[in-house]
Amino acid sequence: MLTYRTAGESHGKAAVALIEGCPAGVRVDIRGINAELARRQGGYGRGGRMKIETDTVEILGGVRRGVTLGSPIVLVVGNRDARIDDLKRTPRVFHPRPGHGDLAGALKYLDPDMRSILERASARETAARVAAGALMRPLLDEVGITVFGHVVSVGGFRACNKWPAASAWLRTRNKSPLYSLDPQADKTMVAAIDAAREAGDTLGGVVEVAAFDVPPGLGSHVAADRRLDARLAAALMSIQAVKGVEIGLGFDAAELPGSQVHDDIGFDPRLRGTASLGYTRGTNNAGGIEAGISNGQPIVVRAAMKPIATLGRPLPSIDIRSKKPHRAAHERSDVCAVPAASVVAENAVSFELAAALLEKTGGDTLKEVTAHLDAYLRMARDV
Repeated sequence: MLTYRTAGESHGKAAVALIEGCPAGVRVDIRGINAELARRQGGYGRGGRMKIETDTVEILGGVRRGVTLGSPIVLVVGNRDARIDDLKRTPRVFHPRPGHGDLAGALKYLDPDMRSILERASARETAARVAAGALMRPLLDEVGITVFGHVVSVGGFRACNKWPAASAWLRTRNKSPLYSLDPQADKTMVAAIDAAREAGDTLGGVVEVAAFDVPPGLGSHVAADRRLDARLAAALMSIQAVKGVEIGLGFDAAELPGSQVHDDIGFDPRLRGTASLGYTRGTNNAGGIEAGISNGQPIVVRAAMKPIATLGRPLPSIDIRSKKPHRAAHERSDVCAVPAASVVAENAVSFELAAALLEKTGGDTLKEVTAHLDAYLRMARDV
């Protein structure tokens, strides 16, 4: 099984990812990983930390001459702002922030100094997640899967849901200060972020990830932890500040009759050579997944990110020692990290799709993976 774990604290020495189960022979694109790390640091609304760090990855094991060995892989993203043991620069925290893990963590670990909690709960950890997901992108490329993330809304202001031509996706998104596909909406969302900054407030939003040319048969209906939709939802829900996940039509499906929700099925022999194997759908309300299994249509998932809990004008809280009223603690933070969340989500989805692909195909090497997938697709076309 392809899995990963992360380690490290916000102001520790590094964010670290340990990846196990990657087959041998996969090309490692360090430039691609670093490009994703740079995108994660970007986006309008980011704070002072991003001016300090310039994230790049170092590979400590599992790779030789730019190719995976089949052994565990260690990725390290160093922290320039490493000061976790310096009490003058990282003082103890006794005033929990509403909406953060401060108080819940203090109670769980029986430690009134919430610095110990917030250092790990920080979204700085997502640098390691992005590196792990970006590591697996060349594997997806080998089988023709494309994963694309973008911002759908910020602070209640939505981008137009009409996508540009496929050839313009990357160009449009990468030119956007918010990683959206709607230049007109960008102006409104940037203004909303500016207003929130002036008010000492923060904004959340919604991000979307679409995966194209995903073959059918990834995931399974036979066990809860093997359902592809459940795994994607867990991957996105575990991203800091994400409070909701939907796939395809999502929550809107609950308000419509079945005749307006379920996707008509047809067949076009001209498309037999594509990921759909020729099966067509009038719509894609299922978001490319039915009964926990990919169905050959584009996979579409969205995640709702709440506003960041650290406010420029802190909310009322308490001093955990005296239990008396006190303003919440303030840590250096962003006004809006929704664009960054879209990068984290994109790479989280990439990793989960790679894991599901390897479960379907098996194989210790990339050659086996591609051969097994080709053999499966030949058989599936005969169904």
